[in-house]
Amino acid sequence: MAKANAFYAQSGGVTAVINASACGVIETARKHTDQMGKLYAGRHGILGALTEDLIDTSRESTADIRALRHTPSGAFGSARYKLKGLDENRAEYERLIEVFKAHNIRYFFYNGGGDSQDTALKVSQIGVQLGYPIICVGVPKTVDNDLPLTDCCPGFGSVAKYVATSIREASFDVASMARTSTKVFVLEVMGRHAGWITAACGLAAEKPGQAPHILLFPEIPFKQDKFLARVEATVKKEGYCVVGVSEGLQNEKGEFLADSGLRDAFGHAQLGGVAPVIAQLVRHHLGYKYHWAVADYLQRAARHIASKTDVAQAYAMGKAAVQFALKGHNAVMPIVVRVSNQPYKWKVGMVNLCDVANREKKLPRDFITEDGYGITAKCRRYLSPLIAGEDYPPFKRGLPDYVVLKNVAVTKKLKTRFNV
Repeated sequence: MAKANAFYAQSGGVTAVINASACGVIETARKHTDQMGKLYAGRHGILGALTEDLIDTSRESTADIRALRHTPSGAFGSARYKLKGLDENRAEYERLIEVFKAHNIRYFFYNGGGDSQDTALKVSQIGVQLGYPIICVGVPKTVDNDLPLTDCCPGFGSVAKYVATSIREASFDVASMARTSTKVFVLEVMGRHAGWITAACGLAAEKPGQAPHILLFPEIPFKQDKFLARVEATVKKEGYCVVGVSEGLQNEKGEFLADSGLRDAFGHAQLGGVAPVIAQLVRHHLGYKYHWAVADYLQRAARHIASKTDVAQAYAMGKAAVQFALKGHNAVMPIVVRVSNQPYKWKVGMVNLCDVANREKKLPRDFITEDGYGITAKCRRYLSPLIAGEDYPPFKRGLPDYVVLKNVAVTKKLKTRFNV
């Protein structure tokens, strides 16, 4: 009897280290060919399974798979696509099982955030209901760091390192020009409901008076008058003011300051840019010259300045996912468990997907200073180890040398097509 094959897919927004997790999955699977057959990847996430658009990872060289560890973004393509409940769209699940049966797939690895872990959980449940049991293991990933139970999420440490570095470098620029030019700089970072990335900006300020001077978290309702007063006081004292703001900043009514009115495939609000909103408030009420920037894709694509800790954890999560599956663990997800802060030590743990799916971990209130504009020492102790260490990619002709896989398609076996 042929050995069962495996399916791996990347989901949601990609990161600087999600391919390190892919590397961990594929390299580990290749070490266990006595137990597992081929490992297929879904082209553009779960869409690859629904449309039977599978990639044969065995066609990639050992060197190219190894190079995934230092290559950003999603090597197999990702997608924002949320499976509905079995009762709402049974056809999707029947299609998944049809494809898995056709290609003898009995292992399912889904690399993503909370919505993705919900998908992995649903697939594990419907496999039994539809008479085709399949082992499903989630692989954690999200720059937002908002998955519960795990100490941190692969992808976050590198974003944290990037935004802390960027806001520190920008603050030097502003400080040097402030007397005759720009006095306020605003950097917008990701984080719809959780302020972890915003908090990471605060790592750049190690002494009183250093930038960033103000952090605006989604967990703290924005009060315009209080904020403007703080900006004015900071400019008078320091000569300039640097602000880090979450894209998900909300007013006292709980409304996003930058809601575009659109929704993504997961039903989340599409945020239209809060940095210019904040900057215009400063200009209109205080008259200061300003500059603003939106880190946007740059923060999650910046593999050139990835955290060594983050890379190691991302790889470990992919490796553990395969190990868990081969031991028969189903509907679970590997997590990072912090053993100690000084020295920083961590290990791999395991949780049930039902305890992770669709749950969101926000920044604790005791990680934010009493005035709501900075991070506490406790927050700094938590964040600092996650950005530690450098893991530079190889460079060629002055630029990072990243791998582009061949992504050879697996021959389709089904006559039917599925439109998504």
